[in-house]
Amino acid sequence: MNDIARIALVGDRSPAVRSHTRVPALLEALRVRDGLDLDAYWIPTEDAGADLTGFDAIWVLPGSPYRSESGALAAIRSAREGGIPFLGTCAGFQHTLLEFARHVCGLARAGHAENDPHVADEDAVVIPLACSLVGHEGTVRVTPGSRAARLLGAERTPARYHCNYAPNPRHLDLLREHGLTFSGTDESGEVRIAELPDHPFFLATLYQPELDGDGTRAHPLIAGLATAAVEHARTRITAVPAPA
Repeated sequence: MNDIARIALVGDRSPAVRSHTRVPALLEALRVRDGLDLDAYWIPTEDAGADLTGFDAIWVLPGSPYRSESGALAAIRSAREGGIPFLGTCAGFQHTLLEFARHVCGLARAGHAENDPHVADEDAVVIPLACSLVGHEGTVRVTPGSRAARLLGAERTPARYHCNYAPNPRHLDLLREHGLTFSGTDESGEVRIAELPDHPFFLATLYQPELDGDGTRAHPLIAGLATAAVEHARTRITAVPAPA
């Protein structure tokens, strides 16, 4: 019998967000095609500051501006500090950089320009794109040997976007110095994938892998999250002491 892993889908669920409408079919495809059973719970960002340590994976989904920036950041921090498998896509990627800047790099005033249009230039970790990526499709080059490359089985991957914000280049070196790895870039060298190599599974992409294909098969990065979640569930279950 397969272990059922509990996954927190963090985001303000809306039928107007295409990414959100794709998730149920992707979870079903993971169960049927890959034998990976996930018990999914949608958690609005206002509720994401609660204790998420009982989950086996956390996926921070697109749909910004979130109703609660602090809730989204709390969910990401729970995954990062608790060793819980994590995926952040689109706004989830942006807020991953923001969380890391504040709580690892010590940039207490680090901001996201969509959430705070008046954030000072020197504090803005996420800034508006010069050209919108809404509806854009491109190619991402992946660093050989990275987790992303191992999951994809390739060093190039197609990418579908729906965003208007991206990392501020002025802060990338500081994020790197504190352990965040940027393992994917677009054709012009702009950062598109981030990961923590020492974490059991911690990936974030500016693009939206949930929009890949026709929705009948999960993207390799999503399948990777599901696999890590099932393994986390097994570890969690075996760690629970047997009744006396």
